[in-house]
Amino acid sequence: MTPHLPRLDAQALKALAQASSPQTCQCALGPCAGWESVTEERWPGPQMTAVGSLRAEPAEDEQAPVIEPTFEEFHPLGTRYDSPLAPFAPQFFPCNRSDVFSCNRCQRVLLRYTEFGGYYVDHRVRSLNGDLVVDAPAPDAAA
Repeated sequence: MTPHLPRLDAQALKALAQASSPQTCQCALGPCAGWESVTEERWPGPQMTAVGSLRAEPAEDEQAPVIEPTFEEFHPLGTRYDSPLAPFAPQFFPCNRSDVFSCNRCQRVLLRYTEFGGYYVDHRVRSLNGDLVVDAPAPDAAA
């Protein structure tokens, strides 16, 4: 997590969505209703403001074990990762690896994370839909 970004939870994410008044945007991102690949060239950085992060905060104690965020996804209604109807569950992948941005032009709230593969780096972006934000417990807490 970027040190200066506040850590957001489901309630804060829902509040951001409710406070925004998105308008039609003509930027290169497009709708991004599901997680979409967005190259660095397409990312409109100058018009984005980082407002928070869903990433876990690092432990204060350097001796504490590093806890890797889960890659488990949350789809109780049978949706898939790329579905526009998939929930935003901050404790689950990919939300748990995302930073949250606000577009200065259209006021949309967007989540962005980076997918790392053996030979590639792929930035993924999804426009926030507050109706789909869920406060599901972390996978290890549900066991």
